[in-house]
Amino acid sequence: MSIGPLANLPRAPLATLPTPLEQGPQLDSGARLWVKRDDLTGLGVGGNKARKLEFLCGEALASGANCLVTVGAGQSNHCRMTAAAGARLGLETHLVLSGDQPEQLVGNQLLARLFGAHLHFTGVPSSHWGALEIARESLTDALAADGLVPHSIPIGGSTPVGALGYVDAFIELMEQCAEAGVTPAAIVFTSSSGGTHAGLLAGRALWRSMGHEVPVVVAIGVAKGVVLGLPDIVELANDALALIGDGGAGDGVPTVTADDVEIDGRWIGEDYAIPTVEADDAIIWAARHGGWVLDRTYSGKGLAGLLGNAAEGRWNDGDDVVFIHTGGLPAVFAPGGLPHVAPAGEITDQLL
Repeated sequence: MSIGPLANLPRAPLATLPTPLEQGPQLDSGARLWVKRDDLTGLGVGGNKARKLEFLCGEALASGANCLVTVGAGQSNHCRMTAAAGARLGLETHLVLSGDQPEQLVGNQLLARLFGAHLHFTGVPSSHWGALEIARESLTDALAADGLVPHSIPIGGSTPVGALGYVDAFIELMEQCAEAGVTPAAIVFTSSSGGTHAGLLAGRALWRSMGHEVPVVVAIGVAKGVVLGLPDIVELANDALALIGDGGAGDGVPTVTADDVEIDGRWIGEDYAIPTVEADDAIIWAARHGGWVLDRTYSGKGLAGLLGNAAEGRWNDGDDVVFIHTGGLPAVFAPGGLPHVAPAGEITDQLL
């Protein structure tokens, strides 16, 4: 979908939208869980980055780019989906990745190569985002010197243009909730590079400016930067809103303030991409209560935060809480991608 002035912005059709809104089980606190299935956006096995890439790749095509460059952790979902977008649009794609080149590609790396992307391993840890961004900038300059016209995308696609994908998603979700007769008390999701968070808050401000009541938006921070306030979510959200404008209505551009931002950083554990017991428990809970597959870096920690807040009594009987499932399926098939579930002897039931 495209609301109002969003329809006039450059956009490449990449995602299968709208994604489903599924009713989940009642939580122990009595609250009702709903899951927004943004793991089912279609592009390159799906995930939330497809929404951002529609606008980022629209920007790339409008600027005359013939090459995409982006950066992420070794098993980056964003990088895998950028590779898929490049394949769909016929754009050469280069991915700057943390860690060393493995002997065998698995998970997101395997899919990225299947989509035809060039993988550049930096040897730096996945949590060293500054070094990774410097490597992205260097590669972009080198490709330009070779005669290509690269469109270079920061970690997670978290720019004002990328955030537009979740402005659209917020409105989509609110319309689905209204159709289902649901007034959510909160929308909960996982935040790392901040673009999804900024887009949701910008969409919330836009929805509120239309005269609607709005739910609280709760980000579960899984990277130290976003927990400490980097990037500035308010600035990023307002920059996205500035791209939209007021659509000619003359009512001014809605704004996001610091009071709109809530980041719960208690579920990150030791650091970005390091598994936690709480996230592993949430992954198993999701699989056995809804058939949902979460990953240990992002969505598992996000759901752990939702379940933890519910257990603390934040949401109770009569409350509807929406969890945005942002994807991450391919990482499950990388080494260490799933928590230990059962000893080998317990996996197969006795048949005779």
